[in-house]
Amino acid sequence: MHATLPLLRQTSTRFPPIRRKSLETLQVNLGYTCNQSCNHCHVNAGPNRTEQMDLETVTWVLDVLRTGKVKTLDLTGGAPEMNSHFRYLVSAARQLGVRVIDRCNLTILEEPGHEDLAGFLAGEGVEITASLPCYSQDNVDKQRGVGVFDKSIAALQKLNRLGYGQAGSGLLLNLVYNPQGPSLPPAQASLQVDYANFLGANFGVAFNQLFTLANMPIQRFGSTLVSKGQFSDYMDLLRASHQDANLEGVMCRTTVSVDYLGYLYDCDFNQMLGMPLRRSGQSRLHLRELLGRALEGESIAIADHCYGCTAGQGSSCGGALAD
Repeated sequence: MHATLPLLRQTSTRFPPIRRKSLETLQVNLGYTCNQSCNHCHVNAGPNRTEQMDLETVTWVLDVLRTGKVKTLDLTGGAPEMNSHFRYLVSAARQLGVRVIDRCNLTILEEPGHEDLAGFLAGEGVEITASLPCYSQDNVDKQRGVGVFDKSIAALQKLNRLGYGQAGSGLLLNLVYNPQGPSLPPAQASLQVDYANFLGANFGVAFNQLFTLANMPIQRFGSTLVSKGQFSDYMDLLRASHQDANLEGVMCRTTVSVDYLGYLYDCDFNQMLGMPLRRSGQSRLHLRELLGRALEGESIAIADHCYGCTAGQGSSCGGALAD
């Protein structure tokens, strides 16, 4: 695995300095264990990763939610559902009236031992943001593994039967597109129409929104770029495509990322690069320190990977930032 942080920091970044707004979302990485090993994964997650958030740290997450300052709990991984405390955390957060998002790879819904997971998510009213990097079987299986497309379609059909993606159900199902290689995503609105038409006509699948995400030049994807001699060209593309207008909506301004040990980062990408959220001379902050402090107005740790969020139409966990 090639380390990309030195490449992202080999010169002083020219990315504009940015500061935090009020905190709205706690994005919690429940662990790096996953039933898949995707080429574009910026977490380097997979079946052989064993790092998992323990119950004590999950309790700290709930303590922060009880303050009422955070309105959204965004659960990610790995496959967050593979954490043994996932269902407890979801149920407890929903009882507090917190919006919960599950960043689901879809195939986990078809894994042994998780057959009732879709029903649990529906029962708790969890919003699902599901990775489906293309509506073409060949492209999905190339990026995520043979057979992943068929399992993903079966999972989507199961979710639709439970009401997800259906008008008036209140159960939101969003899909996520990633490019196959070192290129920017196409226009989100037009691609959503293509997804809806193809998936609806061929599989009867319905969903609410499509989010287009740029691939980040870190971890597994970044290492692949280095191996293929494409890293510098991709970074040149991101820098040349930077749009100042996207700075207002980047997710790090209203989100704090939490690793499986409970330490804080400005975003999930900084977490994977080992760039912790630092304040007042501390080397890193823990969840428990969110209970008595506000982060609004604080500066955000940046490096050249940040151009991945502001290039072109922009990219965030909620999709494109511009039309």
